[in-house]
Amino acid sequence: MARDSSRKATLRPGIYAVLAEFRYELRCFHHFSEAAASREGLSPRQHQALLSIRGSPESMQTVGELAARLLIRPHSASGLANRLVGQGLLERIPGADRRVVRLRLTPSAEQILERLSAAHLAELKRIRPLLKTLIERIR
Repeated sequence: MARDSSRKATLRPGIYAVLAEFRYELRCFHHFSEAAASREGLSPRQHQALLSIRGSPESMQTVGELAARLLIRPHSASGLANRLVGQGLLERIPGADRRVVRLRLTPSAEQILERLSAAHLAELKRIRPLLKTLIERIR
């Protein structure tokens, strides 16, 4: 599809600077999150998996549900779950018909996730005013 180069941009002046600043702040938060996970001995994806499972109904997920939440393929989620089981951070809970296996955090994972979540909440509270201002400037 050819792009019409004669069309003028309809975005107001300065919006690119606001969007750039917003993306920068999101990236800073992402960097903070990666470093916090690393200090706990987790990769960012492992942290995300633990949070996804803990935040789901009944604090359990299937591998398929985990894959969907992390936007990864089921076989990648399965490998991730296997590594977390091997680290003693997840356990597999067989379903009633044994075809469905759910993943649940171990007490050790719960402790790690609590520390990480407290740190993330504190960081979000710190940057909330800035993000709020940027979002208002987008309007």
